Amino acid sequence: MPLISDSIGRVLGKRYRLVSALGTGASAHVFLAEDVSLGRRVAVKVLLPSLAQDPAFLKRFGAEARSVAALNHPHILQVFDWDADEPYLVLEYLQGGTLRDVLDRGFLLSPAQAARLGSQAAQGLAYAHARGLVHRDVKPANLLFDEEGRVRVADFGVARALAEAAWTEPAGAMVGTARYASPEQAQGLRVDGRADVYSLALVLYESLTGEVPFVADTTMGTLMARVGAALPRHPALGPLDDVLVRAAAPDAGSRLDAAGLAARLEAIGSALPSPRELPLQAPAGGEVRDLTMAPGSSQVFDFEAVEGRRPVSAVEAAGVGAGRRPVVAGRRPVSTGRRRRGWKVAALVVVALVVVALVATLELGVPPSHPVPRLAGQSVARVRRLVGADHFTLVVQPAVYSLTAPAGSVISQHPAPGVVQRQGTTVRVVPSKGLPPTPVPSLAGLDCATATAKLQAAHLKATCPALLAYSTTVPAGTVINWSYAGQVNAPSAPYGSTVDVAISEGKPPVPVPSVAADTSFTQAKQALAAVGLAAVQATESSTTVPAGQPVGTSPATGVAAASGSTVTVYVSTGPPLVTVPDVTGDTVPTATAAMKAAGLTVSNVYGPPGGHVFTTNPAAGQQVRKGSSVNLYTQ
Repeated sequence: MPLISDSIGRVLGKRYRLVSALGTGASAHVFLAEDVSLGRRVAVKVLLPSLAQDPAFLKRFGAEARSVAALNHPHILQVFDWDADEPYLVLEYLQGGTLRDVLDRGFLLSPAQAARLGSQAAQGLAYAHARGLVHRDVKPANLLFDEEGRVRVADFGVARALAEAAWTEPAGAMVGTARYASPEQAQGLRVDGRADVYSLALVLYESLTGEVPFVADTTMGTLMARVGAALPRHPALGPLDDVLVRAAAPDAGSRLDAAGLAARLEAIGSALPSPRELPLQAPAGGEVRDLTMAPGSSQVFDFEAVEGRRPVSAVEAAGVGAGRRPVVAGRRPVSTGRRRRGWKVAALVVVALVVVALVATLELGVPPSHPVPRLAGQSVARVRRLVGADHFTLVVQPAVYSLTAPAGSVISQHPAPGVVQRQGTTVRVVPSKGLPPTPVPSLAGLDCATATAKLQAAHLKATCPALLAYSTTVPAGTVINWSYAGQVNAPSAPYGSTVDVAISEGKPPVPVPSVAADTSFTQAKQALAAVGLAAVQATESSTTVPAGQPVGTSPATGVAAASGSTVTVYVSTGPPLVTVPDVTGDTVPTATAAMKAAGLTVSNVYGPPGGHVFTTNPAAGQQVRKGSSVNLYTQ
């Protein structure tokens, strides 16, 4: 196989001159290169020949490279270019090193530093998740720093391409570094962005405590230790304890998403003092840990990282330890018998010193010791009593937000419960400020269902409609405003709280205006339109209102009508018509009574007054206006 140094000076794609080797891993060689077109330094990752000969991998690699190159976020390492034929990736070159470099130098992060780093990384992950990309291998070596200490998430897309290449294991094979893998990755289940959130939570845990949780003696033991297991508590987590437990929930359905984790870490960080800058340094070159193992491995994992690292002492570095004994030049080894006698003497000396120390302690009146009580979940007032009873000194640190601990109760403590300490020892506790504030999204113009869904996406609940109200400007069925704790259009509300949403019923009803009898229908229609009402015409006879003029409306004058509704305007047709009754053969008095009953009057009687009616004028059955007069003719 060609050496990595053999490629120095080679120009890829007629543009990228390989300047020096930065290192090699199981899937690629990494070079510092010069972009001769733009005159800038870049990092080039040239994948190994075993992968370059796999058509399935090359196809997937090209698709993933295109997707990753489209990502443009300040906390994602930028992919400038790629070639799926050779194949290689051209990446942004950063000189701040990795989080792995920081941790390997023995430096642990403060809660404020971890909150800042975690929020930035989670923002980058959330951006990628929203575009359908899952990292699958979040670990300290993939969190890079620029010269100003900002975090970039690196190696998006490569893990997925490897997972679906022809040389990978059958369905269920896992991709990623085992010590940071999620429970669903350990079980070979389908993963989404919440697997990245779990891995980031373990990275932050290690950054704060120096320990990776769930690491067992074997790879499989490491993977299975986290299935169904909650993140162990640790005093070094401080105010991040609660949010990391939520981010590393064993059930993915109960886990925070990347956006939620970023928001909570940012809220916690804003409540802490400004963190000191991390001790960054440029990468020193040499071996570069890669995402994967070589083809043919039973699982695609960084197995070497599973066993964990421990600091190597100066003696071990010199070859002393691991079953080896130092040899001092010019001296012969001491015999076994002499060594045994030496150990006995040393043991007696140690016992004597312990007895002396004990006597001195009793004589000098050194304060007695007590186990530190469990304080988490207790109110600060009760904590003062518990700590005071054992004569410890209590320091209450600034309160931080919590998703689970009520306001005023203790989230974390140091020293941990059960640790034996002398009286007078300082016990520090971090109380809860209650639920963190969550930005309330704008709901303007939304209907109830959409507003409720938008609030749920922001981890808030909705009462919709909490109020129905008329509005002259907001269409019916859409949001007028929203409120929390009496504040209209509140910009934020505590996580998980309920926001009241007011919905418009449209414009308010208006009273029907009076329509004067001496107007026309056209004038009445204009008067109704002026108040937002429509008009339709109907006719009605009237003995008092001349024909063609309005008689009245429905709804009547003064009654409230829905804005935009239609009002019926009744226009007079004059007095009503009646039918002249048939009174043939009746006497004059009888005929006169019949006419009166029909709304008519008898004006003249022609013929004998005592005779009988043989005809009328107008004639029987004819339509005449009510109140008209009729002549009777008798014989």
